[in-house]
Amino acid sequence: MTKKELELLLLHHRRGLISTELALSRLTSISTESLDFATIDHQREARQGFPEVIYCGGKTPDQVASIAKRIVAHGSVLLATRGNVDHFAAVKKKVRGAHFNPLSRTITANEGKIRPNGRGTILVVSAGTSDIPVAEEATETARVMGNETGTLYDVGVAGIHRILGRSDVLAKASVIIVVAGMEGALASVVGGLVDVPVIAVPTSVGYGASFQGVAALLGMLNSCAAGVTVVNIDNGFGAGFAASVINRKR
Repeated sequence: MTKKELELLLLHHRRGLISTELALSRLTSISTESLDFATIDHQREARQGFPEVIYCGGKTPDQVASIAKRIVAHGSVLLATRGNVDHFAAVKKKVRGAHFNPLSRTITANEGKIRPNGRGTILVVSAGTSDIPVAEEATETARVMGNETGTLYDVGVAGIHRILGRSDVLAKASVIIVVAGMEGALASVVGGLVDVPVIAVPTSVGYGASFQGVAALLGMLNSCAAGVTVVNIDNGFGAGFAASVINRKR
């Protein structure tokens, strides 16, 4: 049950259109749906503002498709992350209008249910071209959650004039997501230029001593710039979700 449906239910009860018993029955009805391999949380949107998201990693194409079918049948927006062409092929057979973004590795559907929900623009900035897949995951997440999004790619500190020359774009954002591998320095630079929240995403891009993103993670955690927070390595989804919560209209 979405927040909108909850509001409508309470309004109908207040106006005497439904009984207290029926209202209680609907409010206390089972909010999960059990499949043999998954338990779908249909009340997630009412609690958190967005439906349950499918993480495709480790799931078979049939499992992803079955979960996706039930989410869409419930009337919710579908977002699945870390999907591949096999996952999408299975979902497409069960969900009409499903879309696959091969760069962000996301599967979406029921996008007509997306409601504009942001106060401003969420800007996603990447240090390098190799960081774009994670940046696109963050962008797609924020977009599907009802935000206006923008991107600024390949502006890392190896050519610092590239980011300094786009201060006009940075100034227009309400939340900024910075995606960077190697030493992760771009987050500190951006954090020192703006007066809005900066969410840093370390990526596993880099040579051996980057330790698959650990170097960037530690660099971002030790940022000297105020207002920089950090999510896990390669977690574009987590950054996009957090940015959406910050940017959400209340």
